[in-house]
Amino acid sequence: MLNQGLGSWIHRRRIKSHGRVALINGAQSVSYEQLAERIDRLANALGDAGIKPGDRVAYLGNNHPAFLETLFACGSIGAIFVPINTRLAPGEVAFALEDSGTSLLINARQSEGLAVAAIEKTPVSARWVVEDEAATVGTYETAIRQATADHQELSVGLDDAAIILYTSGTTGNPKGAILTHGNLTWNSLNVLVDYDVTSAQVALMIAPMFHVASLGMGALPTLLKGGTLVLQDRFEPAGVLAAIEQYGVTALSGVPTTYQMLAEHPNWEATDISSIRMLTCGGSAVPARVMDAYEQRGLSFSGGYGMTETSPGATSLQPEYSREKAGSAGLPHFFTGIRIVDAGGEDVPANDVGEILIQGPNVIPGYWERQDATAGSFQDGDWFKSGDIGYVDDQGFLYIADRLKDMIISGGENIYPAQVEQAIMELPAVASVAVIGVPDDKWGEAVHAVIVPTSGQRITRDDIAAHLDGKLARYKIPRTIEVVDDLPRTASGKIRKTDLRENHRKGALA
Repeated sequence: MLNQGLGSWIHRRRIKSHGRVALINGAQSVSYEQLAERIDRLANALGDAGIKPGDRVAYLGNNHPAFLETLFACGSIGAIFVPINTRLAPGEVAFALEDSGTSLLINARQSEGLAVAAIEKTPVSARWVVEDEAATVGTYETAIRQATADHQELSVGLDDAAIILYTSGTTGNPKGAILTHGNLTWNSLNVLVDYDVTSAQVALMIAPMFHVASLGMGALPTLLKGGTLVLQDRFEPAGVLAAIEQYGVTALSGVPTTYQMLAEHPNWEATDISSIRMLTCGGSAVPARVMDAYEQRGLSFSGGYGMTETSPGATSLQPEYSREKAGSAGLPHFFTGIRIVDAGGEDVPANDVGEILIQGPNVIPGYWERQDATAGSFQDGDWFKSGDIGYVDDQGFLYIADRLKDMIISGGENIYPAQVEQAIMELPAVASVAVIGVPDDKWGEAVHAVIVPTSGQRITRDDIAAHLDGKLARYKIPRTIEVVDDLPRTASGKIRKTDLRENHRKGALA
């Protein structure tokens, strides 16, 4: 078997799942045979365009069959897939393209403006547009149509890089996490074991697949098992409810905000959701009122914890524990291990707080051309240092106590304050700033900036928003700001963000 990676999956499913539907995209229904042929054609088109094993091919667009076709076609010829968040600013997209050394960019028609703005001064030498036959550059469908349908069987191993996925930088620029074919395969096996995925699964993809949670926990395990993906390019509650009923959706994955918006929609009570067998929720704990709304209709949530660097699953909380272990991230996935260590790297007893370390074949080998970041991210060989702190109880259930990296999760998006702070500090009117996450009923957390202005200067939220527009993704721009005379600091000068969060909480209660 020459190709042991993702690129072989759909080719094998062509026979094993003959006649079954692989993808549904609006009115379009794609069988495994049709999907396999398109992947073969695209793989040959990439080769005709000069893409070789190890070359990087980026995709900029929301959920669409072309996203998955590009991923699997890259895997067929040993190229590396670089999915890019469509909500990023042009400069952030350009950084990912340049840092990864991407030579070909495939973008959706809806992302055309962002693609054009981003590729200047990057190594991208060719660009194909999806669903735009009038494009002045190459078109995706033309490339597929002109290529042969011959299947290539190239040597691709489980240790070879499959994806470079950029994570928000904690100290500035993002890092490209290298997810190997083995990482993604073992993560999918963890999902199949711990969530009892069957070939009858119909998974509605409402979260963007350029996020590793949607891709790794939903799309890939479903296709590995021979199920069906129903793709939606954006979240719209009425459309989600209609799709559940129309297609007999059995699995749904999202963040607390999406589930809350579904339960609050006028069509909620009238929609037949009896087909659903699995609800998974990530990003943050499910609020009690949201759990109540679904339990009244016979459904309970699965939860979990993970990150890009674990492809992404580290733990899972099964529905039977959703109430008994409320607030827990669950037990380690079947092929994954968890340790809690103190500041000296020594294991701590149950219920003691420390840093969470993760080990398993789903853990990445490192970061793209960042040996420094890679070396500092592991302990005792292959135990990944998550940067999060927590504890495990006497039964082995993990609880997240805090985030060492101060990461903010807003609407399922990861936001690192340091990047936002650096951008705000470019303003002459800002003397110092601290960015924190504050509770938000709709998004889970919202970005809040605490600012000390330069002497004699005045700063407003509109000033901040205008400065950051185009520099950062809109979801990273602070929704609220607070102007103060000074920031609380430790003896060494570090800002005490715990104090800022507490002060904000007290102010909200006052």
